[in-house]
Amino acid sequence: MRRLLTLLCLCLASVLTACSQGHVEQQESYVFGTRVEVLTWDSDDARAQAALSAVLREFDRLHRTYHAWQPSELTALNEHIAQGEAAPITSEMTNLLTTAQRFEAASGGLFDPAIGAIISAWGFQRDEFSPHIPAPDLLRALVAARPRAEDVHIRDGVATSSNRNVRFDFGGLAKGYALDRAVTILRAHGIHNALINIGGNIMALGSKGGTAWQVGIQSPRQAGPMATISLYDGEAIGTSGDYQRYFEVDGRRYSHLIDPRTGEPSEVSQAATVLVTPREAAGTLSDVASKPIFLSGDDWPTQARRMGIEHVLRVKPDGSLELTSAMRARVRWVGAEPIFTTRALP
Repeated sequence: MRRLLTLLCLCLASVLTACSQGHVEQQESYVFGTRVEVLTWDSDDARAQAALSAVLREFDRLHRTYHAWQPSELTALNEHIAQGEAAPITSEMTNLLTTAQRFEAASGGLFDPAIGAIISAWGFQRDEFSPHIPAPDLLRALVAARPRAEDVHIRDGVATSSNRNVRFDFGGLAKGYALDRAVTILRAHGIHNALINIGGNIMALGSKGGTAWQVGIQSPRQAGPMATISLYDGEAIGTSGDYQRYFEVDGRRYSHLIDPRTGEPSEVSQAATVLVTPREAAGTLSDVASKPIFLSGDDWPTQARRMGIEHVLRVKPDGSLELTSAMRARVRWVGAEPIFTTRALP
């Protein structure tokens, strides 16, 4: 049994109850294995609908192009690498691969989208999910092969790899990249106020009638949010949690957040939420950065500094909370204020 609980977008209800003071347009879809929702505020109906439709078409294109196990440009690249062949790639694929390599280096290898074979061995690359624990010998062999994004070399639109065991899965990157693409499309259509929610990876554009967009941070073990946070123009928020995709066997939880050093689902955190302030590719960073911070366990402040993140909320394995001072200043607790520890970045 598994459940999908992500950052809860609380803004929708408040937007819909305030239609007398503004106008909202909304479209939803299901891509990247999750529900996506795009809202615009105070825009011309026809312009907003055209923009929203363009964004959802782009999401569908990205989903089909970079699918990790159904036939796609990404699976074609993986097949070429497995055969030791050179693979022609598009400029967009080049950008995604070099972005993956940059974040892999910044995270000290904790963000590693080249471990698709390990992810598949745990059963997380299936349309019909079923619990599966791989054989220890298989896991040891996959980890020993040391697949890394840095093993891929790109020149003149052609990718080659020195390691045939590289198998890319952009599950930790694609949603954030899609957020950035959505912002580009919305702005090109003259949309200045919008909120994009891809399964809890959320990015804000402008405001909601002059006030910040309000979103919630999901509790890993309870229904509903444990805190809310205001998102301002150009900010993005992302969470990695062991409650998003997981299965249980004999009382032990196995999540999709796999440590590339061990090949095992990590148990060092329940969740890690990051807020990214306005900058280039903020959506991509919000998606990527939460993974190595989650996997770093108690050493997460070092990883946050390496990834350029100042706003972090981490839920430890025992359910207790740790925050940076910057994040503490932004969250508003739902209900009684919990016990938490403020940690400084090195």
